[in-house]
Amino acid sequence: MLGPGEAARVVADVLAYFGEPAEEFVRRRHGELQSKGFTNDEIFPRISAELSGRRVAAPELSLRQLRRIVYG
Repeated sequence: MLGPGEAARVVADVLAYFGEPAEEFVRRRHGELQSKGFTNDEIFPRISAELSGRRVAAPELSLRQLRRIVYG
């Protein structure tokens, strides 16, 4: 069982995760997956699928748009 402080922290973490803007999510996930050895050809389709599966789905972004978010 969680104490009140731990429960508040968990709730704050969950709210922060789901409140994260799509652009920040894309950059963060790209870095995480790249650090695990995935290539861009594997990363961008995976991020696209993850975006559509989020509780509050982001607008549909093409793989090119995802690359532009990461690389400008």
